[in-house]
Amino acid sequence: MSGTAGRVTVPERAEVVIIGAGIIGWSIAYYLSRAGVEVCLLERAEVGVGTSAIAAGLLAPLGPLNGPGPLASLLLAGCAELSKLVAELEASSGIEIEPGWPGALRLACEARAVARLRRRLERWQPLGLELHWLSGEEARRREPLLSADVLAAVYAPEEGQLRAGRLLKALADAARRAGARCYEHCEASGLRLQADRVLAVQTRGGGEIACGSLVIAAGAWSAQCCAWLGTAVPLRPVRGQLLSVRPPAGLPSLQHLIFGRAIYLVPRRDGSLTIGATREEAGFEVRVTEEGRAWLLAQARSLVPALAAASVEDSWAGLRPSTPDGLPLLGPLPGWRNVILATGHGSQGVMLSALTGQLISDLISTGERSPFLLTCSPGRFATFAP
Repeated sequence: MSGTAGRVTVPERAEVVIIGAGIIGWSIAYYLSRAGVEVCLLERAEVGVGTSAIAAGLLAPLGPLNGPGPLASLLLAGCAELSKLVAELEASSGIEIEPGWPGALRLACEARAVARLRRRLERWQPLGLELHWLSGEEARRREPLLSADVLAAVYAPEEGQLRAGRLLKALADAARRAGARCYEHCEASGLRLQADRVLAVQTRGGGEIACGSLVIAAGAWSAQCCAWLGTAVPLRPVRGQLLSVRPPAGLPSLQHLIFGRAIYLVPRRDGSLTIGATREEAGFEVRVTEEGRAWLLAQARSLVPALAAASVEDSWAGLRPSTPDGLPLLGPLPGWRNVILATGHGSQGVMLSALTGQLISDLISTGERSPFLLTCSPGRFATFAP
């Protein structure tokens, strides 16, 4: 007999069970299913209502980088892999994910910020991306709506964006067509263990799914899953609030991604503008606050004064699963033979989704361990018990 979680009937067994049906979980399921591996995802709510679906969808790796290093290698490889995946999904699904590479302008609005931006440019140049230093006047020639406060900018023509919610839908549809199953409103509540293996995932309604391998891809909630294994992971939620605004009629559209004053502006094809994002230590409280909305609007208007007349169409918040060193937790969980982590991507989950899916799929289906898995190994933190 199958177990039940609430009114959700779950299977008795799956070769791989993935806890979490966000963009990371679905990417892993997509690549595993294509490799002929039986996959089952468990989602405590509904697909498309979590952080993955509401992410801004930035394909802009420079932001968190201070030059070459492990994170730079990971993000650049991730963007390259994601570009290939998006083209593949758009061709096969008919879903318009809206990838675009309008380029980004990273702004400096004070003298001290100009010096900092110049130093960052020097550190970015070895990465091999096309980069251009612009004066404030040159930046305004590219974006006439920019404030007169803009003193300098770095133009990165290879940075872009996509619609994260549509990427999630296309991934889920493609994975399902390849055989993956997903059970919504099916919350994992514990694990059945034997020695150093997980034998089954228990669900809140009393059901149980036996598994050959378990992948924990539950975003900011992954630490709770690891706690069932007696293991503490250095993972914390960081809240991000975002807005969608509609510029006034007749106002020219922004042509680039804009980064400045700790926010970003993302112009969309439908004429709307996404403004993000706050970075708040608010625990697991997922909500939009008046203070967050006001701060985002004030910063956006300081960069583009004409947005004072823009109307707010929507606002939302999500939790980024963040680690102390900014690198995700990818690979086997120390002390457990069949448990794999795929979490801790912070605000880079979309950029790293395709690469993560491929790395974890290869690990499970062929045993291949990419050097990226060594870099991002959960075992790099002393808080893991051997």
